[in-house]
Formats: sequence, C-alpha cells, structure tokens
Amino acid sequence: MPDMRDARREVSRGDRALTAAKLMAGWVALLWLLEVADVISGHALDGFGIVPRTPSELVDVVPAAFIHFGFAHVAANSMPLLVLGFLAALGGIRRFAAVCALIVVSDGLGVWLISPSATNTAGASGLIFGLFGFLLVTGFVERRPLGVLAGLLVAAVWGGSILAGLAPTQSGVSWQGHLVGLVAGVAAAFVFRRRDPVPRGELAVQAPVRR
Repeated sequence: MPDMRDARREVSRGDRALTAAKLMAGWVALLWLLEVADVISGHALDGFGIVPRTPSELVDVVPAAFIHFGFAHVAANSMPLLVLGFLAALGGIRRFAAVCALIVVSDGLGVWLISPSATNTAGASGLIFGLFGFLLVTGFVERRPLGVLAGLLVAAVWGGSILAGLAPTQSGVSWQGHLVGLVAGVAAAFVFRRRDPVPRGELAVQAPVRR
C-alpha cells in the first residue's frame, strides 16, 4: 500500500508550487498594470521613485519597487522576477513575504542614502538582485542539497547579468540599488533560515542515564 504521508507530502509540494506560481504571475501582472496607468497618466507615477537624501522621499522606499520607467524597463525585470520569485516562494509564502519586505525596505533605504544627488530611482531590479542573493546562499546556510543545487542553477543562468548590473560604469543603471539589494538578499538567507527540530532519537541519546 502507498504511504499516505508521502502522498500528503506530494500534494503539499504541488499546492506550494501552484500558490507560488499564482503569486508571482499576479505580482508581474501588477507591475504591467501600474506601467499602463503610468503611461495613461502622463508618467505621473514616476514621482514615486526615490530621490536621494530628501526626507519627504522616504515614503517612496516601498512604492519605488513597483514603478518602472517605460515598458522596456518593466519587460526587462518581468522574467527574472517571475522565476526567482517563484523559486523563493516555494519555501513558504510567509517566509517569502518577509524576505521580500526586508530586501525592498533595505534596498530603498540604501538607494536613498548612497545614490547620486538629483537622480530618481525606481524598479524591481533591487528586489531581483536580492532574490538572487537569497537563493544563491540559502541552500548552503540551511545545508539543504536541493537548495544548493537551485542556487548553482540560478548562478549559472543569471550570474553574468548580475555581475554586469553591479558595474558602476553603466549609464542610467542604479548599481547602488543592485548592490544593496544583493547584500540584503544574502542577509535575508541568514535572518530567515529554517531550523529543523532536533530528532527524537537525539533527544533520547542526550537524556541522562539512570542507575
């Protein structure tokens, strides 16, 4: 007879994958809808980008991650956000939400602090770099072989683009936001690492011996 626990485990994995796929599809769709609204409004939403070291701009730290400067900009971010977000969300939606919140807030504050004056920074690329960093190291941090494999695959596919995005020579690209997002993602892998409970057998071994 099939093991019911294995069957439940497979259903749970399928449910997580479906939920992660729906979440990221909705997220990317939202970015496109916002860009459509931005174009219709004469790019009024571009004002939600982050202008460095202006106190009133701190309210835009989170909204800036959802705003883009044109359809080409949002198109460039859509596929990596969809794939990296899906992979990260497979570990649990609550943890994924916490990881994204840490990356977005840290990245926005970093842009506000260190980006050049008189610039306006927006886009999901900081979150993308953060999710890349998170996926790259979380398998090693948690000592999970599948996580390590996922990190290596992510590095093989997007590693070159990530390195290029960190180059300070690219005009019109916020390498500062990319760098801070990457560091925040690596930090999130440590902050939100999963800790497995101690097996019962180990507890029994550690129990004092009665004579």
